[in-house]
Amino acid sequence: MPSSRRRTTRRPAVTLGTLVTAALAAGLLTAPAASADGGVRIHDVQGTTRLSPYAGKQVSDVPGVVTAVRGFGSARGFWFQDTDPDKDAATSEALFVFTGSTAPDVKPGDAVLVSGTVKEYYPGGEKAGLQSVTQLTGARWTVRSSGNALPAAVELNARTLPARYAPDAHGGSVEGLPLRPGRYALDRFESLEGMRVSVRNAPVTQATSEYHDLWVTADRRHGRTARGGVVYGSYADPNAARVKVASLVPFAQRPFPVADVGDELTGVTAGPLDYDNHGGYTLQATELGRLTDRGLKRETTRKQRSGELAVATYNVENLSPKTPQEKFDRLASALVTNLASPDVVALEEVQDDNGTGNDGTVDASVTLKKLTDAIRAAGGPAYRWRQINPVDGQDGGQPGGNIRTAFLFNPARVSFTDTAGGDSTTPVEVVRDGGKAALSASPGRIDPANEAWKNSRKPLAGQFTFRGERVFVIVNHFNSKGGDQGLDSRFQAPARTSEVQRGQQAKIVNTFVKRLLAADRKANVIVAGDLNDYQFSPALSALTAGRVLTDQVDLLPVQERYGYVFQGNSQVLDHILTSPAMNGRKRTDYDIVHINAEFADQASDHDPQVLRWKP
Repeated sequence: MPSSRRRTTRRPAVTLGTLVTAALAAGLLTAPAASADGGVRIHDVQGTTRLSPYAGKQVSDVPGVVTAVRGFGSARGFWFQDTDPDKDAATSEALFVFTGSTAPDVKPGDAVLVSGTVKEYYPGGEKAGLQSVTQLTGARWTVRSSGNALPAAVELNARTLPARYAPDAHGGSVEGLPLRPGRYALDRFESLEGMRVSVRNAPVTQATSEYHDLWVTADRRHGRTARGGVVYGSYADPNAARVKVASLVPFAQRPFPVADVGDELTGVTAGPLDYDNHGGYTLQATELGRLTDRGLKRETTRKQRSGELAVATYNVENLSPKTPQEKFDRLASALVTNLASPDVVALEEVQDDNGTGNDGTVDASVTLKKLTDAIRAAGGPAYRWRQINPVDGQDGGQPGGNIRTAFLFNPARVSFTDTAGGDSTTPVEVVRDGGKAALSASPGRIDPANEAWKNSRKPLAGQFTFRGERVFVIVNHFNSKGGDQGLDSRFQAPARTSEVQRGQQAKIVNTFVKRLLAADRKANVIVAGDLNDYQFSPALSALTAGRVLTDQVDLLPVQERYGYVFQGNSQVLDHILTSPAMNGRKRTDYDIVHINAEFADQASDHDPQVLRWKP
């Protein structure tokens, strides 16, 4: 998701009924003319907008052929499709018939007449901001014949999917707008809702998840990364050809393919086009292409030279003593082998010593000892750590987990300047020492009482010395994107409400860096961590304002700018930024080390990063 929201606008409450009424009054929804046989057809029910003109009404004897059955789970039912379509590209020719927990007694190829109530169902609830699915509920049906041919699937590709993603309603709902499937991909998907669609020789752009789904792109050329994904490079281009693929065949009958990014579903993958609250439009496959393994390999970065300081950032995803030892071992092996034992490691999502047990425990010494012990066992250095325990329940994350940021460092290569006074509530200050910038407390938290850090991690600043040079490292974990409207939201452009808090957090860190540079314009400052936002976001603009920091990801080729994959998009959430004194020709070498995000088998959902700096 997974995965940066602009300013919020308070909207009046809008119900489906008021939307339909308004659309009817405006002439956007009309009672359709009777079909040739005098009855209501599926395209009449679907209409030319996202809302059915029959919403809330009963329809009788709607004809079609069953194309697929969902006979498991709590949302059982079947899709049926009209074999005599109209000539309007905006009207879908298929509907989902919801039968709840009861498996329907139909099979693909059955010609049916279906009666029921038309409903607009909002996955996740109407307040989630997603689009609706037009379906029939309380349905009754008659099977007229069996063994009929299924309608041909509409192939999704660069020709059939517009490059433009969605109409802009200036933050409002697009539900009442006439569908323009030749102009917008989101409209095209909606015009195919429930219909049989297909992809051919589809590249995998997000690995198989624990929920047995994956993402592909129907456009083999657009926005591809160097390793086979699609890179998310701007709000204006969310890669319109991304499609989630799931399966309607029970796993006991046919295991779902375990794919990594860059693999391919070779041949045809086909089934009805569904919509859910975990990614939007989903091809529910009744026919799956053959998985072709393209052999994606985990990367290994080079070893730092003796005169280079290597600083890494790694989100270890809710690490606690309750985490299986296998994950500790995998994280350790990656730090030693794939990251070449960095001198300093900025960690995010380190949980307290009893994980999600909510009994007031806040210390994380056991967690960090288990990790450093695993690193030694993997042949790595004897890392030491520094961190500050948070106030119980105040830093967000999993309830009871008390996630925080922390430093690991190799004392054989770099020294940590321990300065007493840092705790969970005392702000660290910039002071002068020996004519240079220094920290009043090391480690110390930056402005921890500020409202910008409510239910979020507070930045941790540490002072290091490498080859006689002072280096200030600030490890961050900004607030998550929870509550933001998705790319496929019915509100376009979607609101990125969580972005407001990240912008405030970024300004605080930017101000602190400016204080360090005011005390010493040549101060070596590294800002690292999971910032939960893109390199092109307002939050990153606020963090780099005044040219006090350079975002290293901006120096990479475009197709390499990612370390996280969400809903089929390879994107940037983690960053390493450097102050002006650290930049310059051949002084920095930056690498996002791809070992997790593109793989079905992950030790974390984030890829780590390494910066090597030569004083």
